[in-house]
Amino acid sequence: MSSQERTLLTVRREVQGRLVPVGDPVTVPADSFVTLTQSLGGNYTIVHNGNMVRIDGTDADALGLEGLSLTFTPPDDGKVSEAQVWEALHTVFDPEIPVDLVNLGLIYRVEIDQDVKRVDVAMTLTAPGCGMGPVLVGDVEHRLRMVPFVKNVNVDLVFDPPWHRDMMSEEAQLETGMFY
Repeated sequence: MSSQERTLLTVRREVQGRLVPVGDPVTVPADSFVTLTQSLGGNYTIVHNGNMVRIDGTDADALGLEGLSLTFTPPDDGKVSEAQVWEALHTVFDPEIPVDLVNLGLIYRVEIDQDVKRVDVAMTLTAPGCGMGPVLVGDVEHRLRMVPFVKNVNVDLVFDPPWHRDMMSEEAQLETGMFY
């Protein structure tokens, strides 16, 4: 499905989502009729009762779609794996650009406090006024909580230094046509 198509769906099971753009949690009941408006980057945006709702790709089965499978083997040492944290971050995509936040250069810093099993992330947005900030923060928090042994996630939105396209990986620049 392209981001321009709209498809009417029936929700197969109750599913949690986040209101766009504020990021507040919302429950969409089973057997609700919704309109799928976007399916970029493994997440889905639907319209339910006149509100746009972001559904995580791991819950795609509730929409009758193939879900994103994100599973990790718990490390034997009982520690939060930095590699798994980065793997999870690579599964969070900008809602308008089908590129993950890491390759877009939006993740500035990741710190893991093994004592309290907390992951701290400093990230930015492509523009300070981007209304999707709360939704992206929610996506990051949700995906990082899937990493074994992570108990808490703290995401700090920062705008210094300001994001610019040179922060994107070469792969992301090629994907978006911004490579020169």
